[in-house]
Parts: sequence; C-alpha cells; structure tokens
Amino acid sequence: MDRRETGALGEKLARDFLKKRGYRIVETNYRCRRGEIDIVARQKDSLVFVEVRTKRNLSYGTPEESISSSKKSRMRNAAYHYLQSHHDPTESWRIDLVAVELDANGKPTRMEIVENAVWE
Repeated sequence: MDRRETGALGEKLARDFLKKRGYRIVETNYRCRRGEIDIVARQKDSLVFVEVRTKRNLSYGTPEESISSSKKSRMRNAAYHYLQSHHDPTESWRIDLVAVELDANGKPTRMEIVENAVWE
C-alpha cells in the first residue's frame, strides 16, 4: 500500500468514525488555492474542518506529531476561504484532527478525534 492509498483508506475510516459519533459529512477533499481540507462536517451547531493523518509506521512520530506549522497555516487559510465562500464567516467553527494508526495489514489499531487541534 503506497502513501496515497494509505491516505485514502485513512480518510474513509475517518468519515465512518465521525459519522458513528454524530458528525454529518458536508464535503470531502475541499481544495482552494489557499490549501485543502480533508473533511468538512457538522457536529451540533458547529462547522468542523477535519484533517486526517494516517500512519502505518510510528518510527517518524504519531499522526498528531505529523502536522507542521505550515500545514496548520494552510488549513486555517482554507477554512477561512470555505467560510467566506460557503457560510456565514461568523458561524461557530473549529479544526479537528482524526488520528488513524494502521497495522501492516491496513487494519486500524487506533483512531482518535482531537478537537480544536488547530486554532487561530
């Protein structure tokens, strides 16, 4: 399984994981020139932008540790763009992380939602 396949599997697992926890998926793979957002969802009254980080090997750190400051900045910029073009920019929103760890066979060994993983 290459990186692209690993990422696609992680995103599918994350969507299912979020749905089971009451999130409603609004959009996936939102891209603009400012950045990208893996999943746009709603949870109660909040719009939630979700970054999915999937790891098969933890020798280079956990999924949570793999988000660089430049990636965080691009995610915030993409969220601002989405809000301005799709919704009320004053609406309640946050950026969450779904951390996915897979075993050698591609089965999830850990999945966790980190709320407000990226803040302003």
